[in-house]
Amino acid sequence: MSITTNFRLLVPETARVTARRLTESALATDGRLPGTGRFEDWLRERAAVNRFDVQRVPFADLSGWRFAPDTGNLVHDSGRFFSVEGLEVRTDFGFTPRWTQPIINQPEVGIVGILVKEFDGVLHCLMQAKMEPGNVNTLQLSPTVQATRSNYTGVHRGAAIPYLEFFTGRGRGTVLVDVLQSEQGAWFLHKRNRNMLVETTEDVAARDDFVWLTVGQVHELMRVDNLINMDARTVLSCMPFAAPDRSTRGVDTGDGFREALLASMAGAHGALHTTAEVLSWFVEARTRFVLGQRRIPLKDLEGWRRTPDTIEHVDEKFFRIVGVRVQASNREVTNWTQPLVHPVGRGISTFLTRRVGGVLHLLVQARVEAGTLDVVEAAPTIHCLPSNYRDVPPQHRPPFLDYVLGVDRSRIRYEVVQSEEGGRFYHAQNLYQIIETAEDFPLEVPDGYRWVTVAQLMTLLARSNHLNVEARSLVACLQTLW
Repeated sequence: MSITTNFRLLVPETARVTARRLTESALATDGRLPGTGRFEDWLRERAAVNRFDVQRVPFADLSGWRFAPDTGNLVHDSGRFFSVEGLEVRTDFGFTPRWTQPIINQPEVGIVGILVKEFDGVLHCLMQAKMEPGNVNTLQLSPTVQATRSNYTGVHRGAAIPYLEFFTGRGRGTVLVDVLQSEQGAWFLHKRNRNMLVETTEDVAARDDFVWLTVGQVHELMRVDNLINMDARTVLSCMPFAAPDRSTRGVDTGDGFREALLASMAGAHGALHTTAEVLSWFVEARTRFVLGQRRIPLKDLEGWRRTPDTIEHVDEKFFRIVGVRVQASNREVTNWTQPLVHPVGRGISTFLTRRVGGVLHLLVQARVEAGTLDVVEAAPTIHCLPSNYRDVPPQHRPPFLDYVLGVDRSRIRYEVVQSEEGGRFYHAQNLYQIIETAEDFPLEVPDGYRWVTVAQLMTLLARSNHLNVEARSLVACLQTLW
């Protein structure tokens, strides 16, 4: 396998070699497993040889879980894994200054990591066909390792996690990426995971349910609904890339979109704002907004009710807490029960983009969420469940939501339904979109929004807790378009 191309390197000197090699892998759509058709056969085979069953059950049937008598919190007997607690939120962001809600409290830092190895001169990613109880389609493609600390330290008393040794301690490979990133602030309190990319030169065989794929093959699979899971997307988003020349493959819309995207990747040249100004805007947002978070007993929530099967809002909005019983023949533990967060509908996560002087800009918002660790994170232009706003006055609807809902479909550059964390959320899906607006779309935007280039967005992404998980998913989607 060989690839000949010229590279215009877009990253600091120390990352140039890694960026070049990852870009070569992104341009390779055949690898150890030839073509996406063969992958589909492999995935069907893995589904056929394993046994999966997930059933909704009442809370009384959750083994090892109980409602604490003093607080009403839903906790595990071990005191580990996670708990469902109450949270009181006070903020001047948005139009609701105070509310209470259930929240997942999982103070452990987990690991989500992809192992990479060179075959025939091209880097391949070791990906896993992983069953999660909340997945809408059971099996999705996950990172090599996707584990909470409770799991990888053996609290569940199950089998050891394959390939974990490459990501812990001194490890057995070269670390290419290692950064703490947050998870869904609407449902988690201060949750973070270690996002890692590690290269090995050892002779590593792919076990059952694992497969070596090039980055290009993974990017092609990003166009399939509910296939690349959230944890894989967030690690993929952290990969540094160089830009290939115009003769290499890419999504060519025939109107210069790809060239504008490459220019946006190239750096601050042609940007509306300097990178220092973007960072200053973000820091200012963290100091301007107020976010007060107070953990309270789950039994003291206002506007929420508990039934034998659910904890839900009285207006039937937002999300529910439900229980499930799980059987999975290929997991470290093959039988268990647990609670999950069940959103009331499908969300939308959209980046609006616009060309300015031939450079693609993305419209980012500084967003406060209930469980955010440091007040705000950079989020997509639109990031919401539209059903939550069905009876909200127009002035309180998210800016640009109505534009996105009514956009001319010819302006959609990427649109795929992707699942969120299946280990904690039940059938949680977002419609991920990248939309290019016309050049008469306003450059003047509300204070909580900024037009940034892709390079500037990657500067934020390289820092912990700057880009929320939905924005990182969209970065991974955007990476498939050049």
